[in-house]
Amino acid sequence: VQLQASGGGLVQPGGSLRLSCAASGFSLRGYSIGWFRQAPGKERERVSCIRASNSATYSADSVKGRFTISRDSAKNAVNLQMNSLKPEDTAVYYCAISRSIYACSGSQADFISWGQGTLVTVSS
Repeated sequence: VQLQASGGGLVQPGGSLRLSCAASGFSLRGYSIGWFRQAPGKERERVSCIRASNSATYSADSVKGRFTISRDSAKNAVNLQMNSLKPEDTAVYYCAISRSIYACSGSQADFISWGQGTLVTVSS
């Protein structure tokens, strides 16, 4: 089981980035996938999540209307489109998977495998 997060970088406020979480060695079908972030000195927080059973999506209030999570079945990946980025979005972003259909509204402990993280820096 391997998850590879990519797409991070430096972007100006108001800009956009698209993160990708690609799976190798297994299919993402049947998993809930979450995107999390951790800023320096802060706890890791859930940003967005897509549910295993019906692909319902969830987003933190801080990113609603700006971030969109989606599955790319052809690439066995999950993307996070981030628009209207703000300096406070600066963090290392991680993707993770869970077998639980309730993981998107549950504990981070429900997520069993994590990618290595990709750094997003929003700065002028």
